[in-house]
Amino acid sequence: MDFNELIKSELKKYKIISIIGLAKNVSKTTTLNHILQVLKGNYQLGLTSIGRDGEKYDAITSLPKPRIFIETGTIIATALQSLRNSEVKSEIIKKTGITTPMGEIHIAKALNSGFIEIAGPSINSELKQVCDDLLNFGCDLVLIDGAFDRRSYASPLISQATILSTGASVSREIQEVINITQHTVNLLTLENEENIQIINLANKIISKAKVGIIHKNNSIKILDLLTALDSVEEILDQLNDDAIFLVINGAVTDEFIEDLIKKSDIYKRITVIVSDATKLFLSKSVFEKYSKKGGCIKVLDKIKIIVITINPTSPLGYEFDKLKFLNELKQGITIPIFDLGPSKY
Repeated sequence: MDFNELIKSELKKYKIISIIGLAKNVSKTTTLNHILQVLKGNYQLGLTSIGRDGEKYDAITSLPKPRIFIETGTIIATALQSLRNSEVKSEIIKKTGITTPMGEIHIAKALNSGFIEIAGPSINSELKQVCDDLLNFGCDLVLIDGAFDRRSYASPLISQATILSTGASVSREIQEVINITQHTVNLLTLENEENIQIINLANKIISKAKVGIIHKNNSIKILDLLTALDSVEEILDQLNDDAIFLVINGAVTDEFIEDLIKKSDIYKRITVIVSDATKLFLSKSVFEKYSKKGGCIKVLDKIKIIVITINPTSPLGYEFDKLKFLNELKQGITIPIFDLGPSKY
């Protein structure tokens, strides 16, 4: 199945899709343009982003960027200044009241085809509000153009599925890019807890505290901690023989996991639960070490990655062998991977 067929097939299953990149210039916006072209005429599309995207030149590197091309009728959620920077004429449908450095987020309908700049909200709750608005205004599908290193917007609380972009811009070393990409996929698609009772108890803890424990008899204990970070000893003191789950509402880092391994073997019989994998800030080495020693981490909400796109070329002037990069990535990833090449825009 080629990319176009896959996209047409997969996107029928979802209402909100996020596109995230592992670095700048990894084909994220090019991927978006490909999708917009594949779907034109068949969907009422909604579009927003995290931060600023679609501008002619990267605001940090000043390098030229692929621009976002939309068709007449596309509904976008973007900041007022970005609307003014766009070539597309638009009809304002709603002022959201959400403010950004580039002005209030407006919901607007494109009156002609052309290039746009989009700058969406930067807070999850605001992004959810914007996506809900786009759906309420009749969009069949909402695409979120994620910003560099903002994986939280792949959260299942907002998007139902995710497209991941990677490429040579992640590192000059091809093996490092492969390792980082495979590790990121492993984290983002981590196994979810399936026991409904445990899920409900974990959600109860997350609604009330930063750290909590679930016991064998399904009783829970809320720990009076501001964060799990730097609190390993306090947590271990509360993990008795009946404790089976450690629920963490917040980030889980290398330092936390290494501290857990170093100070006790209790972690081998405890399953750590987080809301979703965007809360895991774990390196490949620490994650593999923890797993091999018997540690287990699960999520409440699993992230669905439907496709991966690659860019074997870096704007800094180096590139990977395309076939080697593609084939070696596929060795450790079962998700479909495509090199789309440049879009027509």
